[in-house]
Amino acid sequence: MNYGVIVVGGGPVGLMVASELALANIKVCLLERLKETTPYSRALTIHPRTLEVLDMRGLAPELLERGRPIPRGHFAGLATPLDFSILDSASNYTLFLAQSETEKLLEERARGLGVAIFRETEVKSIRQHDEGVEVTAIGPEGEYRLAAEYAVGADGGGSLVRKQMEIAFLGTDATFTGMLGDVKLPELEPGKMVSQFTEQGGIMIVPVTKQIHRVIVFDSERMAIAKDEPVTLDELKSSMLRVYGQDFGIGEAEWLSRFGNATRQAEQFRKKRVFLAGDAAHIHLPAGGQGMNVGLQEAVNLGWKLAAKLKGWAPDWLLGSYHEERYPVSTALLRNTEAQALLIRQMPGIMELRKLMASLLQIPEANALLSAQIAAFDVGYAPDLHSPPHALNGRRFSELTLRLANGSLLKSYKLMHAGSYVLLHLAGDPQFGELVDWEKYGHVEGVQASIAEEAADWENVHTALIRPDGYIAWAVDRSEAVPLEAVKAGLARWCEPGSVHLK
Repeated sequence: MNYGVIVVGGGPVGLMVASELALANIKVCLLERLKETTPYSRALTIHPRTLEVLDMRGLAPELLERGRPIPRGHFAGLATPLDFSILDSASNYTLFLAQSETEKLLEERARGLGVAIFRETEVKSIRQHDEGVEVTAIGPEGEYRLAAEYAVGADGGGSLVRKQMEIAFLGTDATFTGMLGDVKLPELEPGKMVSQFTEQGGIMIVPVTKQIHRVIVFDSERMAIAKDEPVTLDELKSSMLRVYGQDFGIGEAEWLSRFGNATRQAEQFRKKRVFLAGDAAHIHLPAGGQGMNVGLQEAVNLGWKLAAKLKGWAPDWLLGSYHEERYPVSTALLRNTEAQALLIRQMPGIMELRKLMASLLQIPEANALLSAQIAAFDVGYAPDLHSPPHALNGRRFSELTLRLANGSLLKSYKLMHAGSYVLLHLAGDPQFGELVDWEKYGHVEGVQASIAEEAADWENVHTALIRPDGYIAWAVDRSEAVPLEAVKAGLARWCEPGSVHLK
């Protein structure tokens, strides 16, 4: 059977990119070797920028029903927490939600949008040619072949897709490991969190459900154990006693695992018709809860661009911008987690360095800098040199409160539920409605409004084009000599095939 896109891997990243494609009415299938959504949850947090992106797709209410907002985060478990509450966003918190719950919600959405999900299906080979991609897989009914115009590898750190495309996975192996367990702790006060680092190691404990706590331990005497060696309940218990002095009556485990600080990045996120996203593109120490979040943001960056190509309105340069935009973000993530690894690993003088860093994080500006980094609010893309310069170009789109022509108020993220561009006209120019051939630009949602609440850098904006992934393609200032012509040129540049990318 032929598809527009085959997605390999049914975790959060694969489900998200498949949903983005299906939202644009692309025929997409997803191949996943597991029979059902995994009950185990490596990721427990959805960070602010990811929450904004999911809010743009109308998922915020369901997420908030299932999760618990927490206004803080951490950097390497330092004593001073990161303060997300100062972020300029309605999503100025991290949502504490087990990855298993996030996956269930994303799978429900993907199925509802028409994604063909094949579980218990293992991909055996993938090859590409000038016209498309062919995948051989084995499922419950035997071996079969699928064809598509493009494929996305979201199949984890050991990605078969990456290996068969012969994309180098550059970086370093693990130099230490930690343990985690989802366990019952009957002697720990319900809802209580624990975070402590000493010369013996570090421990973090957070509640996952009413009965289960996540325990993460870095034991200085056990950090040289290989990642593949299974963790036992006795080992976790003895490490808790050594590092913290208490085991809280630990007696039952749902899941035990060992993880390391291996740090690797795919040399390229695209090879012709095949793309990589999530752990298939990069692995790192799971510090700060950033991995799933970065992967979901990659999925949204990629999804609309692939859809645009398949729908026939993508500029020639658009697909190439996936690697150009996301590779530097991934690199920054790896540097960030490497810095946290240095603060976690036991070595002479590390406790004094941790105390110093914790003191520096009490400075509001320093705390805000790292909070924005973990939250991904510092992510922006290079301004388009073909567009008139503006402070907003390439920046994250912060939600605005808009006043429509009829006087009603509207939160701008609601305009983005369909995954289209939003052309936001704020100058009230009577000629604006005649400027755009809306039949030609069916993938652009045009809105005439004014800003109801003050917003930085928006006071003199004539018109702005918001990308489907929630970044600002360009903004035209009211002082522009011929603003409507600039708007027309900007639309042609971003929303029509054949335009040229200027560097």
